[in-house]
Amino acid sequence: MTDPSFWNDRQKSKEVIKRVRDIKFQIMPYEKVLKEFEEICVLSELADTDESIFSELQIELEKITGEIAEMEFKAMLSGEHDSSGAIVSIHPGAGGTESQDWAQMLMRMYIRWFERKGYAYDVVDLQPGEEAGIKSVTITVSGEYAYGYLKSEIGVHRLVRISPFDANKRRHTSFASVFVYPEIEDNVEIIINPVDLRIDTFRAGGKGGQHVNKTDSAVRITHIPTGIVVQCQNERSQLNNKAKSLKILRARLFDIEQQKKEAQKEKLSEVKKDISWGNQIRSYTFHPYQLIKDHRTEYETGNVSPVMDGDIDMFVEAYLKKKPK
Repeated sequence: MTDPSFWNDRQKSKEVIKRVRDIKFQIMPYEKVLKEFEEICVLSELADTDESIFSELQIELEKITGEIAEMEFKAMLSGEHDSSGAIVSIHPGAGGTESQDWAQMLMRMYIRWFERKGYAYDVVDLQPGEEAGIKSVTITVSGEYAYGYLKSEIGVHRLVRISPFDANKRRHTSFASVFVYPEIEDNVEIIINPVDLRIDTFRAGGKGGQHVNKTDSAVRITHIPTGIVVQCQNERSQLNNKAKSLKILRARLFDIEQQKKEAQKEKLSEVKKDISWGNQIRSYTFHPYQLIKDHRTEYETGNVSPVMDGDIDMFVEAYLKKKPK
């Protein structure tokens, strides 16, 4: 980085800066703890002759113990793309308005979590339901280790509650699926043949009146060999929407390649079980009692409101701690 020609190649310099940032993320906490430990050793020696230092020594020991525990947790985020941003896609299951409303509740939960973590996010495609909720949503998330944390959310989420849409106030069960893909850097080779793409443009949805989009700025891309369909309509420029759609498509295709590799290692069966319909990873019960339980880790809490407001760190941490290294 001190080379005068470092900035001549902007793409290469960007990659190096990211690599440096990732290395610092791992090294700096260790160096900090090492320095604090040396200070504790000095305090310990002083405590032999001055008992008043014991209380300060205890405080420092508790502090460094917590920092070491945090380092151990971050060491779990060692996957190839754990440090990358993420692309989150939420889809309701069968059940019409009920499931669409549940998908929107999950979207709100994750957006609140993004905000808690200080992550930047962009809703690139949102398909509203006819009466309430959403038919689907795709969100890009930028921030340190966004994918590493969010991969714990991949799978089917199940809700049990008294339906606000049922005049008879009956209990309903709804499902929604969450998929998470790593944001793939441009230097990762994913070959997309233009011949394999069908690109359609259409008018983005609006609220009506002056908000109605009067140009065909929204873009839908179909990857013919795989049948993958991605679209983006939040930008005013058709060119920008196309660029974001291609970025999402690259991530989806990369995910398929990764699954093929996992299949060769006989690990694909585990992933399929996690994300298959009907094999929920987590249940959210609002009635007749309140309980949110993760079926992979057995972690549960009866404090429903904070979780739905984005406080999901305990579920993420429990998953990462249990996941095989």
